[in-house]
Amino acid sequence: MYPASPDDIDTRLRGYWWWLGAVLFVLVALDLGTTLVAAQLVGVEGEANPIVRWALEQGVHVVVLLNLVAVVLVVGLFSALLEAIRDTPARVRGPFLLLFELWIAALLLLGVFLVANNMTVIVAGASLL
Repeated sequence: MYPASPDDIDTRLRGYWWWLGAVLFVLVALDLGTTLVAAQLVGVEGEANPIVRWALEQGVHVVVLLNLVAVVLVVGLFSALLEAIRDTPARVRGPFLLLFELWIAALLLLGVFLVANNMTVIVAGASLL
């Protein structure tokens, strides 16, 4: 089911970077863009996340800076996690990979939900939260 050789593991782990790219595109680019549009249309008080609301009150530069910091931290943690997977003994690597894949899928779904929520705010003026 899961690759056994080190070369197979490396190929699979390199593929996860594409998934991270998709997650970051949804959670950073799309969410950031729709958050800024929603805040412009309904005001900062429409933001449900108190950290994002605070950042919006400080200005767009703070929101962008926080997103850049988050991207750097996520990429660093992701890289460390991939190394942990590479170093995991083969007998438990399968379940670890499955958990890792479920985590990536959950992040992607969360991002899609957040963008959908922002679009609801933009179109209907009300949050799903």
